[in-house]
Amino acid sequence: MMNDQQDTEVQIPDPVEMSAAMAKIAERSQRLVTEFLARQAQDPHVGMADPLNVGSAFLEMTARMISDPSKLIGAQMSLWQDHMRLWQSAAWRMLGEDPGPVAEPAQDDRRFMDAAWNENALFDYIKQSYLLTARWLQSTVGDVEGLDNKTSKKVDFYTRQFVDAMAPSNFLMTNPEVLRATMETGGQNLVDGLQNLLDDLERGQGKLAIKMTDQEAFDVGENIAVTPGKVVYQNELMQLLQYDPSTEQVYKRPLLIVPPWINKFYILDLRSKNSFIKWAVDQGLTVFVISWVNPDARLAEKTFEDYMTEGPLAALDAIEQATGEKDANVIGYCLGGTLLAATLAYMAAQEDDRFKSATFFTTMVDFEEAGELSVFIDEEQLASLEESMHEKGYLEGASMATTFNMLRANDLIWSFVINNYLMGKDPFPFDLLYWNSDSTRMPASMHSYYLRKMYQENLLVQPGAITLKGVPIDLTTIKVPALILSTREDHIAPWKSTYAATQHYQGPVKFILSASGHIAGVVNPPAAEKYCHWVMPGKAKNPKEPDAWLQKAERRDGSWWPEWMGWLERYAGKKVPAREPGDGKLEVIEPAPGSYVRIKASEAVPESA
Repeated sequence: MMNDQQDTEVQIPDPVEMSAAMAKIAERSQRLVTEFLARQAQDPHVGMADPLNVGSAFLEMTARMISDPSKLIGAQMSLWQDHMRLWQSAAWRMLGEDPGPVAEPAQDDRRFMDAAWNENALFDYIKQSYLLTARWLQSTVGDVEGLDNKTSKKVDFYTRQFVDAMAPSNFLMTNPEVLRATMETGGQNLVDGLQNLLDDLERGQGKLAIKMTDQEAFDVGENIAVTPGKVVYQNELMQLLQYDPSTEQVYKRPLLIVPPWINKFYILDLRSKNSFIKWAVDQGLTVFVISWVNPDARLAEKTFEDYMTEGPLAALDAIEQATGEKDANVIGYCLGGTLLAATLAYMAAQEDDRFKSATFFTTMVDFEEAGELSVFIDEEQLASLEESMHEKGYLEGASMATTFNMLRANDLIWSFVINNYLMGKDPFPFDLLYWNSDSTRMPASMHSYYLRKMYQENLLVQPGAITLKGVPIDLTTIKVPALILSTREDHIAPWKSTYAATQHYQGPVKFILSASGHIAGVVNPPAAEKYCHWVMPGKAKNPKEPDAWLQKAERRDGSWWPEWMGWLERYAGKKVPAREPGDGKLEVIEPAPGSYVRIKASEAVPESA
């Protein structure tokens, strides 16, 4: 029994209603299968059995493994001994003893939070057996010698994907919470879960588009991305938003934010209480934000160079027209920061010093150690991706979203499989997950260039290796004062990789390391009183190695935002009367957050864009 203390009352659904529901499910299933098979017959990529090039990596790993049979036998003996210990522990527990666990999940592993995983001997055994086998499999694969670094990372990554997928929490008969719900509802949870599954397949047109939040609970510009402002400039690639002041006086020098084009800008403006944009406005800054368009096939030939000229450079010109100020401070977030670094190097070559300070949020410029995203970047995968993008003119937003979700599969895939399909529940309304699901496309030319020149060839840190608008660029020519903000648990831009920029920029560089990850470590308002951050005390120089920096750094509680503002004030200028959007030479086009941000990945770009 799952719960020895409590009898479960089973609620039997009405048989007529159940029969009608199953008939509808059968009808929808048949239609979806028919449509899926028809699309498969027309898809030229169906014959590509291994577009991710996983098979060759595991084939090489297997060859290396069996070349040393003694090591393999030793690993198998170790697994056998661990399971014997588990059997002995289970036997002692059956006899009323408390032998203690042989294997325990990590403290932040939410898959085994239900009390039955510990209190029920059977489920405790299933849990520990899985943990032992999973850890054995990953350690055995990780110990294989002779693999090159890329192959080793790929094998380790996809082994973890397999291990995560096989967790007992993902299956009806080995998840106590799901079994309990099935008994309590008489199986209605499974019927509802099947409906949810069909809804997701239908929305994804045959591909599983897992619903992570209540899509109807949020409306951009209504209850998220609501900081008051106006669109004051636009071109094919972006709209420029200027936010209404909330103070009578503002700093003379405006602030431009360059977000990543791989996601929408409103991660920095979800709600009033956690909006970095609103907080920056409240500090007395005149804030401008680039809102990238969600490109379609018409923008297929837009390049990385176009994103520079029609992005931050065009924004600088527009800011001068809007405020009369030639100079500005600037923030680049993730890919927006990579673009910013390239732009600053280009401007240095042109002797253009209009950016007086630069802040980089979780930004990589040196891709030597690019983290787990690098497992998706090899010649075979890039060729397959480029072929797909060539046909459409862009990369589907869902493709990149799936890639990022795989980096945290238990949190962003399997938890929803359990909640939506096994428990039959609707996902909870969550603004962050709504933003995460609001994916964006990428133009074929730009994205191919970025993946090859940055991720695959790591050319950005090689002086003169990249040319923009006919100008070879060199990051070591950047003398603009810079602040680099990284996050300690970042799975997209690993902090030690982002730290490498401190050794490339030649101006004064301040490095801040925030606790938490790529989003939560950045979007951490002071009022939340969460997490902590590390800074180098005094005027000490940044050492070459990130670990040496962390050893000398000082830990401070709470948000890093005030630390950043204290640094920025040195470059913000004196106070002047507040500026309203439309006061300068640029007329207001429409209210913030603008129309570009509302374009869904399933919609075309309006002709007027």
